Amino acid sequence: MPSTRRSVTASLALVAFLSGCSTTPQQPPKPAEPVRMPPPVGPVYVPAAPTPLMTPTTFSALPGWEQDDLRQAWPALLQSCRGLASKPDWKAVCVAARAMDGSDAAAVRGFFESRFVPNLVRAADGADTGLITGYYEAMLYGSRKRAGAYQTPLYRVPSDLLTVDLGSVYPQLKGMRLRGRLSGKTVVPYSSRAEIARAPFAGKELLWVNDPVEAFFLEVQGSGRVQLDSGETVRVAYADQNGHPYKAIGRWLVEQGELAAEEATAQGIRAWIAANPGRRQELFNVNPSYIFFREEKLPDPSLGPKGALGVPLTPGRSVAIDPAFVPLGAPLYLATTEAGSEVPMQRLMMAQDTGGAIRGAVRADFFYGFGPDAMDRAGKMKQRGTVWVLLPRAAQ
Repeated sequence: MPSTRRSVTASLALVAFLSGCSTTPQQPPKPAEPVRMPPPVGPVYVPAAPTPLMTPTTFSALPGWEQDDLRQAWPALLQSCRGLASKPDWKAVCVAARAMDGSDAAAVRGFFESRFVPNLVRAADGADTGLITGYYEAMLYGSRKRAGAYQTPLYRVPSDLLTVDLGSVYPQLKGMRLRGRLSGKTVVPYSSRAEIARAPFAGKELLWVNDPVEAFFLEVQGSGRVQLDSGETVRVAYADQNGHPYKAIGRWLVEQGELAAEEATAQGIRAWIAANPGRRQELFNVNPSYIFFREEKLPDPSLGPKGALGVPLTPGRSVAIDPAFVPLGAPLYLATTEAGSEVPMQRLMMAQDTGGAIRGAVRADFFYGFGPDAMDRAGKMKQRGTVWVLLPRAAQ
């Protein structure tokens, strides 16, 4: 076999040689020119590292920290512990808080400074200031029956309102819910405010009140009290929502040229409605979100309504936040200015509530409490501010 392989190879070589003599030699193809990309025009974009939403700092960096009487925030902290004590990072903090004398100013200050780390909160774009607004517990006048001046309904949760926990289906959507109703076998959006106004929910009325404007603002506040014609006063609390996004009617009035930006306060909106009564429902329909209520007893009028944490709010020491960025229940230090002024307001608060209009990292809604003064100040509160979240050192 080896000799046969050599003879075949030689024969092929001879054929190749003779073929080469009888034809014109072919030139090897030129290599293709390499593809050259044109140089970039303008600056080359290099993505920046994301800005941390929380940056640890020190208590000395908090403006006005030394001047704040932290004892005034102590009852609100104990309320937060009712909703947080079962969480591992908070258990030791809350056990220690319950054992302390909250009237001892030095002990209270030492407690916060030794057990917490303040974290400056920033927005995704790096901004460390944001909008600070205010809310209050409203007072309305009503009846259990429709009669006389009591023509505006407050609705309980309709039986056909569906709430789907998206996190149970898609874990990455934990904390998100879808609201709607069934149409055949399909879930469709629930009725908007305009649709509810056109086709009221007969039989779903919780109470009837005497003022449609105050009923609308009750939805914005989330809770309130209703003094009934029987002499009884009850509390109405947030029960559910129709699933439509909240739209600010004040912003719409500014965009339409109806109000200047500085006039878009609760007081300014009420004045516009009084001057344009025929456009009241048109204005209300700008906000498709609709709130449904439940009735609660009012055994102790000195206690505030329950917030999203499930504990009573403390006037002047509770705020509503966006729980996507700020832990619900956590202490929060707020540096802003008093409602409608440049007077500094710097104090320790508790993040005990949420709201449909409260969206973003540097965003807070200051709870003023109950009564005419609270309503007046909350209506004027539209300031800029900075927020620090106090996290337990173990969690840090």
